[in-house]
Amino acid sequence: MIKERIELLRQELEQHNYNYYVLSSPVVSDFEYDLMMKQLVDLERQCPEYFDPNSPSQRVGSDINAAFKQVAHIYPMLSLSNTYSAEEVQDFYDRVSKALNDGFELVCELKYDGTSISLTYQHGALVRAVTRGDGEKGDDVTANVRTIRSIPLRLKGDFPSVFEIRGEILMPWAVFDEQNREREAQEEPLFANPRNAASGTLKLQNSNLVASRKLDGYFYYLLGDKLPCESHSENLQKAATWGFKTSDATKVCKTLDDVWAFIKYWDVERKNLPVATDGIVIKVNSLTQQRSLGLTAKSPRWAVAYKFQAEKALTRLNSVSYQVGRTGAVTPVANLDPVQLSGTTVKRASLHNADIIKSLDLHIGDMVFVEKGGEIIPKITAVDKDARILIGDAVNFIKKCPECGANLVRYEGEAAHYCPNENHCPPQIKGKIEHFVGRKAMNIEGLGGETINLLYQNNLLSKISDIYSLKMGDLVQLERLGSKSAQNIQLAVQKSKEVPFERVLFSLGIRFVGETVAKKLAFAFINIEDLITTNYEQLVEVDEIGERIAQSVVRYFSDEENLKTVRLLKEYGLQMTLSDDKLEAMGTSLSGQCIVISGTFRHHSRDEYKAMIEQHGGKNVASVSAKTSFILAGENMGPEKLKKAEALGVQLMNEEDFLSLLIKE
Repeated sequence: MIKERIELLRQELEQHNYNYYVLSSPVVSDFEYDLMMKQLVDLERQCPEYFDPNSPSQRVGSDINAAFKQVAHIYPMLSLSNTYSAEEVQDFYDRVSKALNDGFELVCELKYDGTSISLTYQHGALVRAVTRGDGEKGDDVTANVRTIRSIPLRLKGDFPSVFEIRGEILMPWAVFDEQNREREAQEEPLFANPRNAASGTLKLQNSNLVASRKLDGYFYYLLGDKLPCESHSENLQKAATWGFKTSDATKVCKTLDDVWAFIKYWDVERKNLPVATDGIVIKVNSLTQQRSLGLTAKSPRWAVAYKFQAEKALTRLNSVSYQVGRTGAVTPVANLDPVQLSGTTVKRASLHNADIIKSLDLHIGDMVFVEKGGEIIPKITAVDKDARILIGDAVNFIKKCPECGANLVRYEGEAAHYCPNENHCPPQIKGKIEHFVGRKAMNIEGLGGETINLLYQNNLLSKISDIYSLKMGDLVQLERLGSKSAQNIQLAVQKSKEVPFERVLFSLGIRFVGETVAKKLAFAFINIEDLITTNYEQLVEVDEIGERIAQSVVRYFSDEENLKTVRLLKEYGLQMTLSDDKLEAMGTSLSGQCIVISGTFRHHSRDEYKAMIEQHGGKNVASVSAKTSFILAGENMGPEKLKKAEALGVQLMNEEDFLSLLIKE
């Protein structure tokens, strides 16, 4: 009975995935979908004997991935020859016509700007996903690809027993923008374009994180011994009926004029698509004719890519201004004569850092070429040096903070310059306060950027602890803040005192300490006092806490002003200790023990084992040392860890013995 219910839920959820992510026509609400998924996960947990790697429940990913294995392609995964002009497309057409000496059709498709992937299906189930690599072999990224909801894990309809399908993994524009907004808020380097973002995401070792990036996949070519049709276009139509996302923008062309009409249309219309494209792929439609034309060492003779010209504009550089972010990072911005680019007016472009400025040899008054990286982020790509007439001074990166005058610093190994005056530099102060009150931090509604600026200008806020000394009388007297708004702010401030310790730690804005790291630190040190007094060596022993994070934490708590702020927050009643319910949930069987996890496991993911260790009083550490209590060792344990464990006499414990240890408690 349970097995039947699991199978039914899997079928229904896969159909809902297809409706939502491929057809864009959902038939159930998100709430109904989530309830079904929760029921499936609960049943699979109760009955692990029914585990299926292609279950919809596996879409969320895990951290179980080991290093990617190299897999040889059965069919070489070649790249396409590129063309950039009408003459080159004509040359391709003439070569095909001469080689075939017969009539032929061409198929025009959009060239998606992502990262290439080859999927293998056996009996309708996804068994392997491999990147292009060097064309002969690539990385096995199956676990990551399973998280992409538009890619079918099981097929429907009449499909070959074994085949490959190739396509492109993409990050949609909306997701790309969302990711960059989040990265900008955390002052992390922005993704340059969706292609780089998709490629980097697909290579992450944690498929849980891959799932959160909401990648998409479009498919454009079938390979196999027993394909259903003898034309490429008909095979694509068949693939769509099996559950694959294929492009509606595919056209069979009888003449070269048809090809040019397609190119002309999509050179404009592609800007309205939800994903990035950078050209058109032109293929001979007949598979028999494709085989007859054959391959060169690098590319097929029966296909070519026409690349769209990157849209760029020439405009004047009027000045360079500098912005200071929450962490003190100083970003140079080029101020330009307004110019139209990809349908928008561009007046400013990021220059990123001092190295970029130097490489461009920029001078005020230069005529500069501006492009949109990935059609989104304006950037200066070159200087028209032939146009230099009566130009101004060379652009040199500033040495002092434009906001507070402090001498800028550049840390070893980093491209950015920083203002070190974090507690007295206005944009850093206001940025820290905005971070502190954010939804994922203390969640103090009513204190948006404008209100924080207003309170700062009126000397009511100069550090995060001042939030808890705001008085109703001071608030109601301010412009745009009535008694109702002031009352709501006061209520939100009081409510924030219930926010758990791990989020309080995140809200402090310690550099490199995001949500996940804050939680790791909270569970490792239990309370703020122990964290304050810890040292670098103890910090790097904590799982996933590297040198850079450890140095940042030590630096933060060695600053007297930061210590004063933290102690004021504690006096105001903020949670500075792990909550009682979390402490009670933590057993004692692993109390004081430092445990390393290595290898892959059958019963639980690495994340689940790490949580168990923390819940039973143990500490996850990343590297083996004399202080390591034991190693939770799975299959394919890292050889270096094994070698070091043997040298130090550190115990290895398998997952069955580990689980028994916890049960005894």
